[in-house]
Amino acid sequence: MFDRHTRSRHDLRQPILEAGEELMTKRAVVAVMLTVAVGVVSLGAQHTLAAKFDVTKPLTLTGTVTQIDWANPYVHILMKVPGQPLPALWAVEVEGPIVLTDNGWSQASLPIGETIRVEGYAARDGSRQISGRSVVMTSTNKPVYVGTNGTPKARRVATGPTPRWPSGQPRLGPPPGETGYWGYPTRGGLLEDGVNVQMDRYGLLNNVADASKVAPMQPWALSLYRERQRTFLQRDPMYLWCKPPGGPRQFQQPYGFQFVEQPDFKRVFVLMGSANRNRRIIYTDGRKQVGQVNGNDDNPVFYGQAVARWEGDTFVVDTRSFNEEFWFDNGGLPHTEQLHLIERFTRTDMGTMRYEVTIDDPGAYTRAWKSTWNLNWVPGEETPYFLCMDNRP
Repeated sequence: MFDRHTRSRHDLRQPILEAGEELMTKRAVVAVMLTVAVGVVSLGAQHTLAAKFDVTKPLTLTGTVTQIDWANPYVHILMKVPGQPLPALWAVEVEGPIVLTDNGWSQASLPIGETIRVEGYAARDGSRQISGRSVVMTSTNKPVYVGTNGTPKARRVATGPTPRWPSGQPRLGPPPGETGYWGYPTRGGLLEDGVNVQMDRYGLLNNVADASKVAPMQPWALSLYRERQRTFLQRDPMYLWCKPPGGPRQFQQPYGFQFVEQPDFKRVFVLMGSANRNRRIIYTDGRKQVGQVNGNDDNPVFYGQAVARWEGDTFVVDTRSFNEEFWFDNGGLPHTEQLHLIERFTRTDMGTMRYEVTIDDPGAYTRAWKSTWNLNWVPGEETPYFLCMDNRP
């Protein structure tokens, strides 16, 4: 589903917070500059293309580059477009810095003062923003920030058997002395096993009419899911307010995650590469599913209260006590505080993790149901550095 050298929001078919005050100030200044330049804008984070841009309104502009805003989640090119009585400032949205860097581009790839021709779609809110489906430097007629620049570094492929602890138990993370992370999920949204429905990497359905097939939803949940899909996932709290991707969604994110196993402390950390690099703790000491006294004791939380055990080579995680302040799925499937998850992680070899989740939420679904996909091991790398707080219009 996710391949760093092919993913693009313009393919409509696949359509521990540690930042300092100085960074936040810089981000705020740039956000203000963008707002002043292009008018009133929505400060959303990652989003589907159609959530922000009207794909029925193609637009072509030619102008002079005045600034490159090289920041997550998407890079923006500010350009001055001739007009009467005065020129207008426009923002061109292209892929984010992680994807662009992987594809061989850098901030220096497009000089300030260069004239560019941009083809894309107009912003839904009427602001002076355009999606950069095609960006071409008119002096050379060469594309920039679209596709690849040269031959990108090939992603290493993990091979070999499942790594194990001296006890024989499978390792969820890397072998001793190595590093890596799990990423590139084979599915972008929750879908009941055995159902044939097409959706993109954001969980957006190709056909909203298929909504009732996705999962056994109660009428109110189906109605809400349809509305979220019809509006292209615009109200996603992770994108609007950087809410954590709790539940199965943490394993649907493009920038992956790491397991950090601590057998002596009987716990496993899940360290996220997306969102705000959140962490989740899974306990293996047989404790009850409650929080810490004088802390989150019995209070619903974004990642719930998780306890786990091993069944042969499968790591089985039981999680309850979720709140309702987030979407537990990229595509916007609803849930309630009654949500109960059984997650099964099976590392079939060095490079593959099979993830199976059973969803039991009598507040939103008519019965329990399962969804399964694979995650791929990226050897020799840390998770890409992404912070939702680098928010851009």
